[in-house]
Amino acid sequence: MKVQNIKNIDKFFEVVDACKGRVELVTGEGDRLNLKSKLSQYVSMANIFSNGVIPELEILAYEPEDINKLVTFMMEND
Repeated sequence: MKVQNIKNIDKFFEVVDACKGRVELVTGEGDRLNLKSKLSQYVSMANIFSNGVIPELEILAYEPEDINKLVTFMMEND
């Protein structure tokens, strides 16, 4: 799923951390980084973070309840 305009990055990672299954960031090169890993969170955000807003990410979540959590976050934090 593509997510856009994440303004509250701390809350985004709280939602990711609350997910039960894997949540992965898909890079422009097609690599997949485990967003539940703190190291991956720091590395991935250092590469794409600009002006306090993440403009667009492609993420994969494998559990239906995790997808719902992420969709709810995007709808509530628009």
